[in-house]
Amino acid sequence: MSNRMGVVLAVLCAIAAPGVVSTAAAQARTSNAEWEVPRTPDGRPDLQGNWTNQTLTTLERQAGQGPVYTPEQVAQIEQGSVARFVAGEQPSDPNRPAPQAGQDVGAYNNVYFEFGHRVAVVNGEARTSLITFPSNGRIPAFTPEGERQIQEARDLKGQFEEFDHPELRPIAERCIASYGSPAGPPMLPTTGYNSNYTIVQTPDHVLIMTEMVHDARIIRIGDGPRLPPHIRPWFGDSWGRWEGDVLVVETTNMNPRQEFSANVIATLFGGQDPHPSEQMRVTERFSRVDEETILYEFTVDDPTVYTESWGGQIPMTALNENLYEYACQEGNYGLENVLRGARYQERMAAQEATDSRRD
Repeated sequence: MSNRMGVVLAVLCAIAAPGVVSTAAAQARTSNAEWEVPRTPDGRPDLQGNWTNQTLTTLERQAGQGPVYTPEQVAQIEQGSVARFVAGEQPSDPNRPAPQAGQDVGAYNNVYFEFGHRVAVVNGEARTSLITFPSNGRIPAFTPEGERQIQEARDLKGQFEEFDHPELRPIAERCIASYGSPAGPPMLPTTGYNSNYTIVQTPDHVLIMTEMVHDARIIRIGDGPRLPPHIRPWFGDSWGRWEGDVLVVETTNMNPRQEFSANVIATLFGGQDPHPSEQMRVTERFSRVDEETILYEFTVDDPTVYTESWGGQIPMTALNENLYEYACQEGNYGLENVLRGARYQERMAAQEATDSRRD
């Protein structure tokens, strides 16, 4: 996890002192003009280090909104984020009464969340969505086949109760892969926390370790043979190439059970978005644009599921903090206890039914 208090204080200072921000921005532009791309021993741009793509900019644009925020809108959004963070991290009252039976007991406070405190800025523009095409900034409609997949998944799950067996639970809860699509491809920020990455680079491989559920993508550099169509691993089959100073990665063979979705909460609780088809191809571009930023661009092509291609741009900012293991325990302990609790409820219901017949 990064140092949240430092981020909060930095944003508070930025909001309170806009003149200072303007000066800093001008200095950054001057410094960037003199900046040179750091390179690995083999001469490629050095993408290594810890990075985060957490942002207040949403994946999809709100209806009727333009592609760029005004400075006033940015200030309002970022100030509101800090205010909510400060209010939400306050300790609970130790003298509060116990909740009523059956009442929601709550969850984490903001100490455990990391929603981001800045709007995504690309090419000097404060973006209202991470999706840049289609032009409305929204994921395109599903094809009839995509809609059929959704209904098929609903019909399949409808044959069972929610906790009948572990395969009905979402893969994030089972600690197989992270919820949402932080590991990707495409690599989309979560709406909660841990949108952090470690990149390790060699002449013939690039590894991207995602903090959330410690998912690892190994990208091979070159033009080797692709996996056969029937082999579809988690995160697909990724091959990269250098186009000048830009790392271009093409991924195919996505796992059909991968809960790829822009709807993070839906995938956490068993979403209804279509899964990748055999035709799905994701193209990513990684460009080192300054000392603190990698510009990440992506395109999703899946004509079986979507009526048109879609994609966008996400800045990845240097994270000058240590990353610690995300020890996902739901699959180790929580899932077992969830299923055990369901079996207990079933036994109690059966016992009540037996007792009522005897009466």
